[in-house]
Amino acid sequence: MWKGMAVVLNSESPIVVVLSESMEPAFQRGDLLLLSMFNTPIRVGDITVFKIAGKDIPIVHRVLEVHDNNDTGKQYLLTKGDNNPVDDRGLYNRNQMWVTEKEVVGRVSAYMPYIGMVTIILNDYPQLKVVLLAVLGVFVLITKEE
Repeated sequence: MWKGMAVVLNSESPIVVVLSESMEPAFQRGDLLLLSMFNTPIRVGDITVFKIAGKDIPIVHRVLEVHDNNDTGKQYLLTKGDNNPVDDRGLYNRNQMWVTEKEVVGRVSAYMPYIGMVTIILNDYPQLKVVLLAVLGVFVLITKEE
C-alpha cells in the first residue's frame, strides 16, 4: 500500500506527521499530512516537506520566496514555519541559503488532524510499545478460535 501511494502521489514519503508547533495555526503537532509531488512548479504559499542533507527529520514549512533559474530550470526556495519569527536559513546546512527541488519530499495535499499523535506518543514513551505488544499478545492468546 505504501509503495502504491508513493507511486500515485509521486512522493517518496507520501505520509508524514507534524512533530512540532512551528506550523500552527495551519497544522498542529500530531496532524497527519498527505503529500504529493506532481510536476507543477512550487509557488509562494505552498506548504512543502523537505529533507536537508545530513539531517534525519523532514521539515514541514511554507514557501516564503521562490527563485527560478531560467538558465538551469532549477528552483530555489526559502521557507518559514507559520509560527516562527524568522525564515528557515538557521535550519539549513551551514552556508546554505535555499532549499532546492531535490530536497523537497512533497507538497501538502490533505491532512487529518491529530491522527499522528499515536506515533508521537509511541516514540516519546517507548515503554508503551512494550505494553501495547504485551496486551495484543494476551488478546491473541485469549481469543483463540476453536
